[in-house]
Amino acid sequence: MSTFIDAFQDMRTILCICPCCGELVRASDLHLSAHGKAPKTWLDDYETELRELNEKEEEFDEEASEIRAKAIERGRSKVIEKACSCLDSSLAKHKYNPYDIKALFHPVDFIVFDGLNTGGALKDITFLTRTRRGDLLQKSVQESVRDGSYSWKVARVTDDGGVEFK
Repeated sequence: MSTFIDAFQDMRTILCICPCCGELVRASDLHLSAHGKAPKTWLDDYETELRELNEKEEEFDEEASEIRAKAIERGRSKVIEKACSCLDSSLAKHKYNPYDIKALFHPVDFIVFDGLNTGGALKDITFLTRTRRGDLLQKSVQESVRDGSYSWKVARVTDDGGVEFK
């Protein structure tokens, strides 16, 4: 290896006259080029194969991401159908998006935020109960909503575990 470096250092001591401009230059500063094609080496073959492999990897990555995106979309389109089939038949007939239904269980069974997961504005909030008798507590909730005797409060849990109301 040192002989190569020595040879390169020696090139700095060789001076040449440029045939175009007549200026004195070092041989190590020359930008040499040859006319015609240089003979092909194993490195040329390796670089060609590497470039082809990289192109194929990029194509594969693009195809894989397209396939993944299509599979995700197919899966998402089936989720609502599958979730509705798991719901109680009385809930399923309303055709609510299952992601919009939140379970409370008491005093009402479910609350539906219609339009919550469609990206648009919330259309409606519905309280659902599966009992037909409508006990006193459910009737009390119904009357409070009807009379407008409710308020909106935001409760935040602080870092030390306390609750803050805003």
